[in-house]
Amino acid sequence: MPGEEGVLERLDRIVVERLERRPPGSYTVELAERGLPYAARKLGEEAVETMVEALSGKGDALVREAADLLYHLVVLLRLGGRSIGEVLEELERRMGR
Repeated sequence: MPGEEGVLERLDRIVVERLERRPPGSYTVELAERGLPYAARKLGEEAVETMVEALSGKGDALVREAADLLYHLVVLLRLGGRSIGEVLEELERRMGR
């Protein structure tokens, strides 16, 4: 439903909050402090791990790796000055909505 916050939007909000507040021990903050190239490499690693699990046929592991992939994508988007909301809007546009 329009205006209803989904899980990706909630994740994005949490990432933004952590980037603003910089709580000690936050993995999101660690990614940010290491910089965009590091965060991009981590996204690539998660993409490969997701692919490996997809090919292994282990559904539970695939779901966990896909969640890691989405998290790292949200962080990378924010570090690049964009948001998951923009990606979702682009997907909506492509689906003709």
